[in-house]
Amino acid sequence: MSGFLVKQPGLLTLIQDGGRYGHHRIGLTNGGPLDADAFKWANRLCENDLNATALEISIGGLVLEAQVDTILAVTGAHMPFKINGQEAQRWQGHKIKAGDKIELGFTTAGTRAYLAVAGGFQMEKTFSSTATVTREAIGGLNGQKLQQGDILACKSHHTDTLWALPESEQPDYLQSATLRVILGYQQHSFDPVQQRLFFSSEYTLTDRADRMGFRLEGQRIQSMLDGILSEGICHGAIQIPADGQPIVLLNDRQTIGGYPKIGSVIARDTAKLSQRMPGTKLSFEEISLEQAHNINCLAERRFITTALQRIA
Repeated sequence: MSGFLVKQPGLLTLIQDGGRYGHHRIGLTNGGPLDADAFKWANRLCENDLNATALEISIGGLVLEAQVDTILAVTGAHMPFKINGQEAQRWQGHKIKAGDKIELGFTTAGTRAYLAVAGGFQMEKTFSSTATVTREAIGGLNGQKLQQGDILACKSHHTDTLWALPESEQPDYLQSATLRVILGYQQHSFDPVQQRLFFSSEYTLTDRADRMGFRLEGQRIQSMLDGILSEGICHGAIQIPADGQPIVLLNDRQTIGGYPKIGSVIARDTAKLSQRMPGTKLSFEEISLEQAHNINCLAERRFITTALQRIA
């Protein structure tokens, strides 16, 4: 099957769908897009199933050559986007013809962009998902990041209708980020002073950040636990290792770990975190489980009810 030829793969471009679930028991992590919101918008703009396979482009540098006629949309980080050398708008659909050259330059705000095509990229699933996890070498194309010369298979698609997300609904990746946290069952191993220090301090995102987790630097906090038996780890868990500097665990995290955890960042805010560059200042805010449910329900409702603009 034809699709798109990878002329330049960029620094780190991965094939992702919504993620791989139900396999922690055999040690396989979730994978999937770090910014699920931008990923879903890319698919919605192409009128796809929201779980359809797309590309996650970190930092930029991707160049593709189309081999089919289709519809394409780019969302997420502010990466210069060109079609045949001409500037193109992100957050909207574009008609692509066979032979067209698609370029994404290097980001000026945010860190990850998402590129979707109508019908999604056609990839064989591994353990129920196409999500690439390079540490486990599964998903995508041979479990690796894109390489020059790869073919991204997709079907030809024709339509007279193109959609755009209103600018007012597009995220601002330059805003300061406050990460909302649900305290975990190990919260009592952090005394009230340590908890107050954690929630009242500002942390800096370090360059030790990847799809497994983001290390922060700032006020040191301590747990009364010297260590714990390894146990399952959820998305967004905030581990506190011996140096007292928080680590927020993300999609490609290990499935078990033995550091105390003060709580977990909600998924809507790990998406914000994943779009921040090293040096960004961050803070944490405690919320209840009920508040987290409300935040999630309202955001899902807004996504469903936000009207796209018809541009063709």
